[in-house]
Amino acid sequence: MANNDVPATLAITDGHAQPQQGATGDVAATPQSPWPAAPVRSRLGPEDWRATQEIAAALGETAHGPLGKVGRVVGRLGAARARAFLTRAQEIEAGGGVMLPDGSRRRTPGGVFFHLVRTDATLTPADRADIFPPKSARTGRIITADATPPTPPMTAAPAPAWTDDDYRALTQQPQNEIGRATTVKITVIGRPGAAVEQGQAVALALVSEKVPALAKGLPEPPAGTRYTVFVARKPWTKVAEALAADPEDAAIIEGYAALDPRVDGIAVYATGVTTKHTQAAKRATIH
Repeated sequence: MANNDVPATLAITDGHAQPQQGATGDVAATPQSPWPAAPVRSRLGPEDWRATQEIAAALGETAHGPLGKVGRVVGRLGAARARAFLTRAQEIEAGGGVMLPDGSRRRTPGGVFFHLVRTDATLTPADRADIFPPKSARTGRIITADATPPTPPMTAAPAPAWTDDDYRALTQQPQNEIGRATTVKITVIGRPGAAVEQGQAVALALVSEKVPALAKGLPEPPAGTRYTVFVARKPWTKVAEALAADPEDAAIIEGYAALDPRVDGIAVYATGVTTKHTQAAKRATIH
């Protein structure tokens, strides 16, 4: 099975601050930041600086201002967590993106990334103050001293781990204490393995190894979750042709999910299927 952990990181591009669309994700033009690339690099180790460049390039944010902001995310939260936010932003973009509150346009990929970071429930006030420092009312410049390194992440007391007894208690809840789900929807993005055809349906298998950034205190999900996707033959044929023609493309499958011991994992019954590049081409045609 090839490359199920989509999306991939784009090529690294380094540039100078220029007014451009989406430099902060929410405005049309951005002046040069008071925290340019050189101080960002001096505050980060080699690995974190490389991660900063890769994440910024993947978001299409190569101006100094957004690059500095990405650097503060990496420096404060760590490269792994910053990459998890990148993956979530790319998945949201693949699913159609997010509009600005006023509905005037979609957020840019960088805007989605910074919005996810800013609104993450696990960030402390100190985290937000370090990543999104206040600006001077007089000059509009970020109030920060370039010679002062970012404040190290706060260390919280470890949350108690969920035990087997805790999980067992969940399965023994009385029926009258269990709610009812009115809508269940799952989105699977990746490149499926070999298709198994049966009548008018096609079965596809994918395994997910990547766990996104989760709120503190949540139990750790098991690794290697298997998803068996059932999709109608006709729509899958077009998607299969697109994937075969472009090894960098990935399938986007939406559907209903159910735990099914017959497939040793989660069964997904597709209600819609396309590819990332097909979806992007349609959006480009509309705009």
